[in-house]
Amino acid sequence: MLKLKPIIYNMKSIKVDREYQAVFQEETEGGFSVWVPDLPGCASQGETLEEALENIKEAIELYLEDSTATEDTSDYNYKRQFVVPVKLAHA
Repeated sequence: MLKLKPIIYNMKSIKVDREYQAVFQEETEGGFSVWVPDLPGCASQGETLEEALENIKEAIELYLEDSTATEDTSDYNYKRQFVVPVKLAHA
């Protein structure tokens, strides 16, 4: 009789490609702030847009490493978000 050993996976070692919307805001003092609306508290900044992008990638990775921040991805619902400036003339 063939004996099969159970396969145990370390869930932290399994990588899943995910995409998050990040909101970048140019600051008046210089540099950029950036945050991820789907990950409460996940934010970063950078002196350049490229630096802010690299920093938010690292912030997302650290956020997802936190076991309390992980969620069941089986019902992940992709949302396309748009940020559009709206100018108003008011008195």
